[in-house]
Amino acid sequence: MIADFKKFLLRGNVLDLAVAVVIGAAFNAVVQSFVNNIILQFIGGVFGKASFREAMVVSGDNGKKVYLSIGSFLTDVVNFLIIAAAIFLVVKAFEKLQERRKVGAEPEAAEPLTVEGELLAEIRDLLRDRPVA
Repeated sequence: MIADFKKFLLRGNVLDLAVAVVIGAAFNAVVQSFVNNIILQFIGGVFGKASFREAMVVSGDNGKKVYLSIGSFLTDVVNFLIIAAAIFLVVKAFEKLQERRKVGAEPEAAEPLTVEGELLAEIRDLLRDRPVA
């Protein structure tokens, strides 16, 4: 049983998943910091509040009040949208790299040859076509 467990842990996809979880957690921390320290501060400067977390909607009558934490929800939506956009950009970049790898690097446009370059190319072609003794 221990050998099977070791075999399971050492499979490639389990290790890939573990790396993805660790990188995802670190990426989440970076995005949270970006949202809280930059995006929400900018929105707070525009609308007069540094954070939406305290924004609430109070509803109810007859002494029974319901507090809806709409600010926390909006902050979480902004976090999700930024994370989704960042992941989308990473996936698109990865797809482009994979596409280039399949096709190979695009050949650069050849510059027109000078007279010397044409002569050297002609000599090269003549030497290549010459029978080997």
